[in-house]
Amino acid sequence: MDRIDNVNADLLDLLQTDGRMSNAKLAEYLSMSETPCWRRLKRLEESGIIEGYQANLNRRKLGLGVMAFVQLSCSEHDPDATAEFQRIIENTPSILACHNTTGADDFLLIVVARDLDDYSVFVDTTLRRLPGVTSIRSNLSLREMKSSNRLPIRPG
Repeated sequence: MDRIDNVNADLLDLLQTDGRMSNAKLAEYLSMSETPCWRRLKRLEESGIIEGYQANLNRRKLGLGVMAFVQLSCSEHDPDATAEFQRIIENTPSILACHNTTGADDFLLIVVARDLDDYSVFVDTTLRRLPGVTSIRSNLSLREMKSSNRLPIRPG
């Protein structure tokens, strides 16, 4: 599926608003019958545009009061060290995201923790033990002004 038409764009936008919306309700909002709506939805899933469905949780209500943006620099970039680094990152639940970046640092991580003591333990027991890490710089979020996973959907 290379092209997103207006109907698919609207369908995707509705699902980003409410991922639990029934096919009947989607069809009603899109002014179409249920079967063509279901087919469109299945095509979007099969093409990989829709990767899955999840609930959005409030991290603070779950006791995760600290969010840190962590820049890492690494000295080792060989395949074995990189594979081990990636394995640890992927298997650490408190790391929400990791991006290989341009600039002075190699990686940017988004990390959550209960409090500053919990974050300090995380740095000592996880980040400092990552293979090849030579520098760790953390920026703590003081106030979250916007947080969204919604992507802008444009037809075409």
